[in-house]
Amino acid sequence: MRIPVLLLALAGLLPAAPVLARTCAVTIESNDRMQFSLPQITVAADCTQVDLTLKHTGKMAANVMGHNWVLTRTADFQPVATLGMRSTLADSYLPKGDARVIAFTPVIGGGQTARVRFATSKLVRGGDYTFFCSFPGHWGMMKGKLVFA
Repeated sequence: MRIPVLLLALAGLLPAAPVLARTCAVTIESNDRMQFSLPQITVAADCTQVDLTLKHTGKMAANVMGHNWVLTRTADFQPVATLGMRSTLADSYLPKGDARVIAFTPVIGGGQTARVRFATSKLVRGGDYTFFCSFPGHWGMMKGKLVFA
């Protein structure tokens, strides 16, 4: 019986061993001074998904000094942020269903935490990505680079 199994495996008729998924965890903080704690996030090429945690270390409420974490291609950053200013807090100040948004957390207030998990299959190695807070007026200062290397 071992020979037919070996022949099937050699012929490529048996399923290949599954590729191991690797989730990479990232934590970034925001504060009441409209700052992220990291200017750049680097994601290793062997990560299959990213589990990002945003912690708001400030004290102000979400409707006053709320923050979120949004990821787009750099070319899409400003158009998405500008359109988001027409949205509401309930929509995390993002245009509904915009395919240019790769991943985002909801807007949170001081003392709160939000998480988002996204597949790196949405990214291109060496691509140009910007993360930012889409709360109106914040995205001019609260932004950084995501590097998928």
